[in-house]
Amino acid sequence: MAHIIVVGNEKGGSGKSTVSMHVSIALARMGYRIGAMDLDLRQLSFGRYIENRQAWMARENLDLPCPRFMPLPDAKAFDLPEGPQLQDARMSAALEGLSAESDFILIDCPGSHTRYSQFAHSVADTLITPINDSFIDFDLLARTDPETGAVLAPSIYSEMVWKARQTRAQAGLRPLNWVVLRNRMGTTAMHNKRKVGDALDQLSRRIGFRVAPGFSERVIFRELFPKGLTLMDMTDIGAGAMTMSHIAARQEVRDLMQALELPEPVVSP
Repeated sequence: MAHIIVVGNEKGGSGKSTVSMHVSIALARMGYRIGAMDLDLRQLSFGRYIENRQAWMARENLDLPCPRFMPLPDAKAFDLPEGPQLQDARMSAALEGLSAESDFILIDCPGSHTRYSQFAHSVADTLITPINDSFIDFDLLARTDPETGAVLAPSIYSEMVWKARQTRAQAGLRPLNWVVLRNRMGTTAMHNKRKVGDALDQLSRRIGFRVAPGFSERVIFRELFPKGLTLMDMTDIGAGAMTMSHIAARQEVRDLMQALELPEPVVSP
């Protein structure tokens, strides 16, 4: 079966689509078959990223590694009333359609709680949760004491992940590999950065996730979106000499892929 990677939290603006695109392209460049789904049915940023990539490749007559994007099947194809049962059926059908031809399936979730997102978390083998490096985003994971910074209790998103873990255990599936990414880590406000880091370390031991560095705030990530490109494509498209910022950003992608500790699936001949 394909290894399912879910990129999710319940807050917008944390870099989920950027992480989704770079992880999926990195895996595709390793020679794996990558299936892709975007459950943010309103914005579809990840889906648009892939669409932009396909259009740019066609225009430039290039063949770059690209995920296979699978939209949710039309609801009219199911003889079910609107509701959770129909949503689960659409998700199951999409995953089944991708599984046979994918080594990895990457699912980008919306920045809100939906039935589709809940379903995705319940089937995830690896969960990537990007958060901005601040206590505003940390609040998504846990409540803290405003005076001491001590973790008081897991928050709503952590509770949902815990339920997803229970569902996986009941189904006899392997344990969830949960990685929290510290995105947009600045070079200033070192005291606040240290406090966020201490709180994450404390919480990681309490509820079971690993902490990894994510992506810094870089203009290049936004500039590549209209063409659907990533930093790993720069050499192939003849982009010329890369700046130090580009090189540092590409290294962040490599560090992330190493931190994920993804299994090596058996590739079909």
